[in-house]
Amino acid sequence: MRTPVLLAAALLLSLGIAAGGYLAGTQVASMRLADRVVSVKGLAEREVRADLAIWPLRFVATGNDLAEVQAKTARDEAAVMAFLDRHAIPADAVVSRGLDVVDLLAQQYRQGPVDSRFIVTRTLTVRTADVDTVLKASQDLAGLLDQGVVLGGDSGGNGPTFAFTKLNDIKAAMIAEATKNARAAAEQFAADSGARLGGIRRANQGVFQILASNDVPGTFEGREVDKTVRVVSTVDWTLVD
Repeated sequence: MRTPVLLAAALLLSLGIAAGGYLAGTQVASMRLADRVVSVKGLAEREVRADLAIWPLRFVATGNDLAEVQAKTARDEAAVMAFLDRHAIPADAVVSRGLDVVDLLAQQYRQGPVDSRFIVTRTLTVRTADVDTVLKASQDLAGLLDQGVVLGGDSGGNGPTFAFTKLNDIKAAMIAEATKNARAAAEQFAADSGARLGGIRRANQGVFQILASNDVPGTFEGREVDKTVRVVSTVDWTLVD
């Protein structure tokens, strides 16, 4: 009598294991279905124009007589201010006047002879929203050269920098456009795969970039008045049958 009982118990155990395996398989399938996601990128761009110009005008004089060197830089400064006035850049647009004096003989670790003891550098910085006037003036520096004023600068040159400061005014609209473009791509993907688009699972706004409109190698965005603002948003959507 014990054999039929054992057979019945073994049968019930087998059925339980089989049922458990079926349920487990169903749960895995559901989890995988829930994880069906399409990740797409949406691009938005705007053509903008700079609204701020910053122009450092740097000139240097050297010599062994400090008074003479200072007098030379004072004459150069007067010439630069007259140049700006001729180009309709007012004096109040000059927001800073820097002065740097170097005495080479006072340098502790100087080596070799010194031809010019003093180096005096003056920098006038123009800051204005009138970018077109600054751009035009920066292309007409020959008059200063004729007066013996040589403008110099660091490795980036001595030209003006043009900035776009109204990014916050267009951010919301650009993010909406990028999301719309991402959704269109996701809907196409879903249609091609025989599914429907569900809700947004994850979204990444992306980083806003301000680029030169002329995409030429070596072009520095800050030197260009016309610019392109770009953002690429990444959005994950679920797919449903």
